[in-house]
Amino acid sequence: MTDIDTRTESSAPPGLYGSRIGVRSTAATVAELIGTFVLIYGGTAVAVAATLDRPVAGPVYDSLAIPLAFGLALLVVVASIGHVSGGHVNPAVTIGLAATGAFPWRLVPAYVIAQIVGAILGALATWLTFGNPGRDEAALAATAPASGVGGATTFLVELLVTFLLVFVVVSVATDDRVHPSLAPVAVGAALAVAVFIAGPVTGGSVNPARTLGPAIVAGEFSTLWAYLLGPVVGGALAALLYHRFLAKGDKPA
Repeated sequence: MTDIDTRTESSAPPGLYGSRIGVRSTAATVAELIGTFVLIYGGTAVAVAATLDRPVAGPVYDSLAIPLAFGLALLVVVASIGHVSGGHVNPAVTIGLAATGAFPWRLVPAYVIAQIVGAILGALATWLTFGNPGRDEAALAATAPASGVGGATTFLVELLVTFLLVFVVVSVATDDRVHPSLAPVAVGAALAVAVFIAGPVTGGSVNPARTLGPAIVAGEFSTLWAYLLGPVVGGALAALLYHRFLAKGDKPA
């Protein structure tokens, strides 16, 4: 690394969980791909198992298993790669942070592409795990509105639950007043709560990549616009709200 690179990285503002990406973005992008793969594989595999009435995630446990699987998967991801890439694993988080100036816009395309590729690989892994029944009968847990739920409701619910998730992310992962050890637990719990809320209505995407990965592999594209726009709008609103009105950082009162 050159002296210029070193200065650039050391002067870069801290990202989520203390990460400093600087100009060494390749490792961060790879971390986002792997992290999103873990999140989508961990969550959709349990959701497919529930749909197929497999043991553990079957009819007795499925209402708990799916939100907890996504929440625990995110906890693991944040704890393992948060210091490398910020552990976004969600375009709504990446775009929300960029909207506040806490993440460089020039890295947004690379992050979002890595997240989508990781989600596709996660969906493929779920297909490999459960075979054709996982794709043909359970659609690899692709998100779809419940019966009678329209596009506008899907958009609004996804906006609200993603607002919840991203608000927690930016509050616990960017503010020095929060102990670092709390962040992965709080973020994972926030995702679990969001899926508990939205699951019966929209399937609980809370993440455009979570929708796109299984949708592309399974060929299921129900109300796609709402699952892409709702989380992005909700995430941006949450990040801007915290950044403008609640964040203090190191500034004196």
